[in-house]
Amino acid sequence: MTHQDLLKRIAIDQNVCFGKPCIRGHRIWVSLILDFLSTGMTPEEILKQYPQLTADDIRACLAYAADMTRERTVHVV
Repeated sequence: MTHQDLLKRIAIDQNVCFGKPCIRGHRIWVSLILDFLSTGMTPEEILKQYPQLTADDIRACLAYAADMTRERTVHVV
């Protein structure tokens, strides 16, 4: 699956979750999945907790985050 194919799995709709990036077809925020990964959860643990997701959905969140860091900076104190 290409980077662009992964990004098609992410949706931003002002009428869904206040316009926050979500996994397409779900109300699961990209940031939630990234938070889980950052705290050490494995993709397998996330998929067990959210069986409606796929491994490609998790990779899509990472692809989205990679694109965002290319475009913006976040100041960390």
